[in-house]
Amino acid sequence: MGMKNVLASRWGVIGVGAVIGILAPILQKLGNPGNMGICVACFERDIAGSLGLHRADIVQYMRPEIIGFVLGSFAAALIFREFRPRAGSAPIVRFVLGVFAMIGALVFLGCPWRAMLRLAGGDLNAVLGIAGLVFGIWIGTLFLKNGYNLGRSQKTYPSVGLLMPLIAFGFLLLVFIYPQIQGEPASGVLFYSVKGPGSMHAPLLVSLGIGLVVGVLAQQSRFCTMGAIRDLTLFGQTHLLGGLVALVLAAFVTNLVLGQFNPGFTGQPVAHTLHFWNFAGMTLAGLAFALAGGCPGRQLFLSGEGDGDAAVFVIGMVAGAAFAHNFGLASSPAGIGTHGAAAVAIGIVVCLFIGFTMRTKLA
Repeated sequence: MGMKNVLASRWGVIGVGAVIGILAPILQKLGNPGNMGICVACFERDIAGSLGLHRADIVQYMRPEIIGFVLGSFAAALIFREFRPRAGSAPIVRFVLGVFAMIGALVFLGCPWRAMLRLAGGDLNAVLGIAGLVFGIWIGTLFLKNGYNLGRSQKTYPSVGLLMPLIAFGFLLLVFIYPQIQGEPASGVLFYSVKGPGSMHAPLLVSLGIGLVVGVLAQQSRFCTMGAIRDLTLFGQTHLLGGLVALVLAAFVTNLVLGQFNPGFTGQPVAHTLHFWNFAGMTLAGLAFALAGGCPGRQLFLSGEGDGDAAVFVIGMVAGAAFAHNFGLASSPAGIGTHGAAAVAIGIVVCLFIGFTMRTKLA
């Protein structure tokens, strides 16, 4: 039995979830922000800042984990002959969904992975976020039941599928050409936080290595938080859900061992206690993930195996992070941004518009 078959099995998915659940708290112990060993949304936000797309100086760092996710997925796809260049399935819609997925995630302060990791670290605010995520995905499944789809992607030139891995490799080169200078906010073309979450990071090569490992495992297992909740809601299937449960349990145990478990609502790292907005932000994110066909991690892994449409969603998320911090949409431990509430409302309206109008059978 090949590696792909093993990892894509029920126990394989559970194993991958457990590995991510162990590695994420270790990354936190090695320097990543609290309850943020891995957060795809937060890390893409940091990359947007590192590129100067926003100027929030506390969240600027070229996160190697994200680079590793794409390159690891790319390597696995090549090795197991699953590199399939494809594109053309409503790219502008995917971009817009990526923008609003990021805005929703930054109102909550975390992607689905971080929501699970926050819970495993004792942050009870994550319960509201996870409830919102499930609610948003459930709304998305109602559209799926009524014929919603983004159309078929088409087989395309290999170069289309190579562009996202090449972009990731280019970012990696930038990190080595323009490394962080101790205490300096910029180095050549890249911006670096000297305070706040962006200044907190595990050693570069450790972060990159773990990113590569997760990229390989997730590409082969099809690990996806949104997919786990969607499949349970839509089909009653628990295949992917086992991986999600394993992630939370493994992270919980690892946090206990490392002394990183701190239960409660208040005083949690990079979190706020506005329950409604934790719920509403992740409702928007969950709906956008469901309409786009994958959580932010899954979109990165798909982009690594040649899916140009997933790459457009990823770029939409990076753009959404820039909008969020340039226009006062993102939350902070002090609460939601000045225009965060309006952005969530607009995002939900836009997602509902997409869901209602892109159905092949109107019912």
